[in-house]
Amino acid sequence: MKGSLTVIAFFATGCLLGLYHIIPLDLQKTNLSMYILYALMLQVGISIGSSKDLSQAVRKFQPKLLLIPLATVGGTLIFSAIASLLLSQWSLFDCMAVGSGFAYYSLSSVLITQIKEPSLGLQLATELGTIALLSNIFREMMSLVGAPLLARYFGKFAPISAAGVNSMDVVLPAITQYSGKDMIPIAIFHGLLIDTSVPFFVSFFCQL
Repeated sequence: MKGSLTVIAFFATGCLLGLYHIIPLDLQKTNLSMYILYALMLQVGISIGSSKDLSQAVRKFQPKLLLIPLATVGGTLIFSAIASLLLSQWSLFDCMAVGSGFAYYSLSSVLITQIKEPSLGLQLATELGTIALLSNIFREMMSLVGAPLLARYFGKFAPISAAGVNSMDVVLPAITQYSGKDMIPIAIFHGLLIDTSVPFFVSFFCQL
């Protein structure tokens, strides 16, 4: 929760700095967003490769565990598609690209902005990236706060699926408490797999 609020605070600060031109910066000329994207992609690889829980998750891997991340991906994309029926400004694939962040707000927002800029223009691409940022932050916060209710009414796998990529870090303590310690390897494996899939799904839907 604290980490999400910090991100929101930095986001709001950035909006104010840009609104009042305190830090004038032309992103199109400096390609700053591209360098930020490269840094985020590097961080994804480092975080996955250096994870102490990676070997444990691999050792306890069972093919049936793939059903959980598949359900996460399928359910997220289905509801993202439904959301597109209510949002006339954005296409089906734009909404699915936003949903494909799976709570990885930092990477998905920058990636969407970068890929959609040539087709939508900087302003609309930034707006869509902002939507991705906020919706994925809300997903993390809701899965963190709602973990006890999700586990009670929808089963012990529900908090894992709702957490998206955060099932292996931010939401893991809540998952452990309300779903049980036996869910730890499953939550870690789920988070690692979803984390790896974000760049591929976001890029795919942005290019359609």
